[in-house]
Amino acid sequence: MLKGIRIIEIEGLGPAPFAAMTLADLGADVITIHRKATSGQVTTDASILDRGKRSIELDLKDTSDLATAKQIIKTADALIEGFRPGVMERLGLGPETCHTDNPALVYGRMTGWGQTGERAKTAGHDLNYIAQSGALHYASEPGSTPIAPATLVGDIGGGALYLVIGILSGILNARATGQGTVVDAAIVDGSAHMMNLLMAIRQSGGLSPIRGNSLLDGPHWSRTYACADDGFVSVQCLEPKFYAEFLRIMELDADPDFRDQMNKSCWPTLTTNLSKIFLRQPRIHWEMLFAGTDACVAAVLSPDESARSPHMIERGTWQTPNGDLQAAPAPRFDNHIQRPRPAPQRGQHTANILKKLESELNNKT
Repeated sequence: MLKGIRIIEIEGLGPAPFAAMTLADLGADVITIHRKATSGQVTTDASILDRGKRSIELDLKDTSDLATAKQIIKTADALIEGFRPGVMERLGLGPETCHTDNPALVYGRMTGWGQTGERAKTAGHDLNYIAQSGALHYASEPGSTPIAPATLVGDIGGGALYLVIGILSGILNARATGQGTVVDAAIVDGSAHMMNLLMAIRQSGGLSPIRGNSLLDGPHWSRTYACADDGFVSVQCLEPKFYAEFLRIMELDADPDFRDQMNKSCWPTLTTNLSKIFLRQPRIHWEMLFAGTDACVAAVLSPDESARSPHMIERGTWQTPNGDLQAAPAPRFDNHIQRPRPAPQRGQHTANILKKLESELNNKT
């Protein structure tokens, strides 16, 4: 889908490489500028996050290699960097410099706190960013410590994917106007923006500022339950017809306490009652009981278990090229077949990239 688009990625951590991987999955030509390994330095080769990319090793503090990086960036539609504000400028690769050489360049900046603001130059991690944005507030059950899936809500959801949206939007605009832009993709902004679905629920009265009092974090019908074998199942039968189906299958439809789905005063007691019921049987029992129903119940699976589940196998969601478990590219398109492409060794394409770069620059002159 992105054939013909070239992205330059300056090696970084977490969300920036993930964003570049996503663009590579979609068919973009992604060239990663990996740092040259110093003597005795141990590097990790062929990371899943580098799949589908080309790799060149450069020392951006070396004058000659910096010049090469600038020449490569001249040929690109977009650049991705994930350093703290000011680092790229100190390297001589800030937006102003790059736009002088390539006015249509989309300059993607991936940070936690953003390019401006009192926290902009301070350290932080995924959990800190979503804590400040409000995205962590409703995580976990009432009375327990808020905890969210590691890196998914912040680094990936609020960070990498918003950077991808910004890069693609910038490229579309640049092709229409010839003018590039700087994309300020801050995890704290993106994760806050994702909260707008909950803010819409709050607007209609369905979301309380107090944890445990809302439709998605308080009811007995919206949580996970432990099973007899230490497995877990998820239950979220929000709509009345799905809740009725859940009660029927659980043989609780005649219980008057369970009939009043939206009675908040009953939620704690009914949660306790359901907890005891689910603990009577192993997870596989509940999986089989609810299989093929509209009760909105699903087992909580590890990635390895997910890869063995019939639905995921049928869709080919999990794949194991070279024996490494990884998810297939997403989303899907009806006229393109997408498979994970191999990840390069660090610096694998250095000679080829330099040779092609020389040819491209000669053709331009």
